[in-house]
Amino acid sequence: MSVPKIVFLDRVTIPKHIELPPLAIEHEWQEYDFTNPEQVFERIYNADIVITNKVVISGDILAQLPQIKLIAVSATGVNNVDTEYCRANKIAVCNVQGYATRSVPEHVIGMMFALRRNLMGYHHDIAAGEWQRNKQFCFFTHPIGDIAGSTMGIIGSGALGKATAELAKALGMNVVYAERKGASDCREGYLSFEKVLQQSDVISLHCPLSEATRNIISEQEFAQMKPNAILINTGRGGLVDELALVDALKKRQIAGAGVDVFTQEPADIDNPLLANMDLPNLLLTPHVAWGSDSAISQLAKILMNNIEAFVAGTDQNRVV
Repeated sequence: MSVPKIVFLDRVTIPKHIELPPLAIEHEWQEYDFTNPEQVFERIYNADIVITNKVVISGDILAQLPQIKLIAVSATGVNNVDTEYCRANKIAVCNVQGYATRSVPEHVIGMMFALRRNLMGYHHDIAAGEWQRNKQFCFFTHPIGDIAGSTMGIIGSGALGKATAELAKALGMNVVYAERKGASDCREGYLSFEKVLQQSDVISLHCPLSEATRNIISEQEFAQMKPNAILINTGRGGLVDELALVDALKKRQIAGAGVDVFTQEPADIDNPLLANMDLPNLLLTPHVAWGSDSAISQLAKILMNNIEAFVAGTDQNRVV
């Protein structure tokens, strides 16, 4: 490549107040806030390097664009890119790793406190006039639990799972790691998947989404959890059967759930979680656990470094 043309298909996934570091290479730059599926080809037909966060880059599209040399994913997950086609046709794919090891764990801990202490329930009760009806200086319409001394189960022991575990330990929690579901033997330092479900007061999901982990938490798993258990999912939406989760919350099989990721994003009003978001023990956020300003700034820096490294002929965070 002499002067590479770089196209960013969904720049809005990095907030405007977060500036992209300047590239230390000569280049042409084109960015779009959003790109619909039918716009992908026309926007990258003469690109050398494509940046995408969630826009799907299929093998069918790439087959028509032999000049593309690099797909730089501005996230960790690369399931929106046909990596098999890229591997077979020598198109490099890189991602961004390790940028949210503060942001995601802090989001998990924030959700945990909000749910264990029923902050939303009390907020809604005040709005509904419960305090005035009660005529006392305080009122107790929801249980308030302590965090210290309870057990957090971590499903997915990568960087984010381990960082979440460290925060939990600092709060006085006991932390247990789950072995892969269905595994016959446990690695040192791990408990069986079933034991973690049965022992944990809080379960935090940090594993990638694959056919092996799809609906890893469903009816059977909710039935094994403690009635005071809280489930928090900042991993991937498909890890949890959303209908089963709503049912477990309504039946009080578990005490609460914090959900930052959904099977389809953006989630529409037909999503069972959105349709039941008035439940006092359900806390929803729009896939923002990763998105503190410092985390996104770090992501942007790594993204630009990945591109510079590729143009210089070296590999950095290359997954294909």
